[in-house]
Amino acid sequence: MRLRSAPGRTRAARAGAPLVSTDAATREAQFRDIYDSHFRLVWRALNRLGVHESDLMDLTQKVFLTAYLKLPGFEGRSLLSTWLWSISRRVAIAHRRSGPARREVATDPSSFEGLPGESNNGASNGESAQQAQVILSKLTEAQRVVFLLFEVDQMSGREIATLLGVPLGTVRSRLRYARKVFRRETERLKAVQKTARR
Repeated sequence: MRLRSAPGRTRAARAGAPLVSTDAATREAQFRDIYDSHFRLVWRALNRLGVHESDLMDLTQKVFLTAYLKLPGFEGRSLLSTWLWSISRRVAIAHRRSGPARREVATDPSSFEGLPGESNNGASNGESAQQAQVILSKLTEAQRVVFLLFEVDQMSGREIATLLGVPLGTVRSRLRYARKVFRRETERLKAVQKTARR
């Protein structure tokens, strides 16, 4: 079993070694490498999927625990990052179903720099993040995930389709609608701010 070429692949995969070794020490080292090289991907995936900041570390650990337990069954038919993202998605959905409704979107100001239709207009990073959060809350989860993966994480439509397991046309449709809502809401906020300044 080998990983396909990908930017986030492990040292073992780059060296052409099997992903899962029968030697316990080697298996532990391989998993540590997977954890180190994919931690940020899993954290951001959970954040994008609306997991509350206070739950991110616990759920990130849950994703990696699940991955560790299922790793011997990973056949390498997809990228390891795709497989981890799908585990992240299932963990986030299960977490949402298990407790009171807690829907949040990413609020790290650096995550929103350069989003289409957004100009700072003298607003602080905190205000910009708050405005972006308000706008993103107008989108469905499916649209928000596609929008953020494309605009913030700079993934291609084909990569997003593979990651989410949906047709490319669905990704394009969700992205087109999300951009339309984002532009409309950005213009509405600008109009409100302009009126408030008068």
